[in-house]
Amino acid sequence: MERARDPSSKLPRVPIPYTGQLAALGTAGCWAASALAFEAAGRRIGSLAVNLLRLLVAFGLLTLVGWLARGLPLPVDASRHAWLWLGISGLVGFAFGDLCLLRAFLVLGPRLSTLMMSLAPPMTALIGWLVLHETLSRRNLAGMAMTVAGIAWAVLERPAAPGESSFQRPRHPLAGIALGAGGALGQAGGLVLSKLGMGSYNAFAATQVRVLAGIAGYAAILAVLRWWPRVFSALRDPAALGFTSIGAFFGPFLGVSLSLISVQRTLTGVAASIMAMTPILIIPAVVVLRKERVGIGGVTGAVVAVAGVVLLFL
Repeated sequence: MERARDPSSKLPRVPIPYTGQLAALGTAGCWAASALAFEAAGRRIGSLAVNLLRLLVAFGLLTLVGWLARGLPLPVDASRHAWLWLGISGLVGFAFGDLCLLRAFLVLGPRLSTLMMSLAPPMTALIGWLVLHETLSRRNLAGMAMTVAGIAWAVLERPAAPGESSFQRPRHPLAGIALGAGGALGQAGGLVLSKLGMGSYNAFAATQVRVLAGIAGYAAILAVLRWWPRVFSALRDPAALGFTSIGAFFGPFLGVSLSLISVQRTLTGVAASIMAMTPILIIPAVVVLRKERVGIGGVTGAVVAVAGVVLLFL
């Protein structure tokens, strides 16, 4: 199918230095905001219902943006190649990856699950090398290593949540590790497949294709588990819907769209490393909102992670 011409393409484009890295940093900030909102919503209506509802809200926002910015409320100008790989990317990232992460939180606990997600940048770099033939420089590898190490340090030093011991022993450690690795693999594979399918296509329209696939995936999961009544009951909770809508704006709408802009403009491994800064960016919010104390180890880990990100910008 021939693509419709984007009116914005007629405007002169001024190159912005480090566009990919800045978009990745914006993604991490958006995901930090969405994580807090989804946590509040999940406590009220359950995480599985939140995951589907956030995609429905995001699809509505993306439809509005497509209509206003491109005159196309739906991504009908996407090629078959884009539909195929972006659709698979949506299933891998939104359905498989997020579902594994959700289960990992229940089995491993939030701290170890977040730590497992720090595997996403090296997984992304490896898959990007295999699929897209991307090669990282020594400086990129050093920056990635520092960023991942700093994030892991900060996560391990963060005070335990209420009811969670500092070294909580999961009841099913192997299953939890497998689920955590599945969550990281879903995020990594989703990014690489997005870049493979997107090319130079509009990032917000590409996100809309991914969200459509994610909605289909979650609809199938809910049908198999017979959990649709839980979703319908969630619609009667205005507060949860409010938190979900806020999270949807910063998560699958803006955050994911920025992540696709990032992988368009820089190496997927570099982008994934900067996006992994979300646990670091959450620290100021939990200090202010929840009055949590951050120890020297947490601060040191954050500094190391930031230094790694600076290397990725050079």
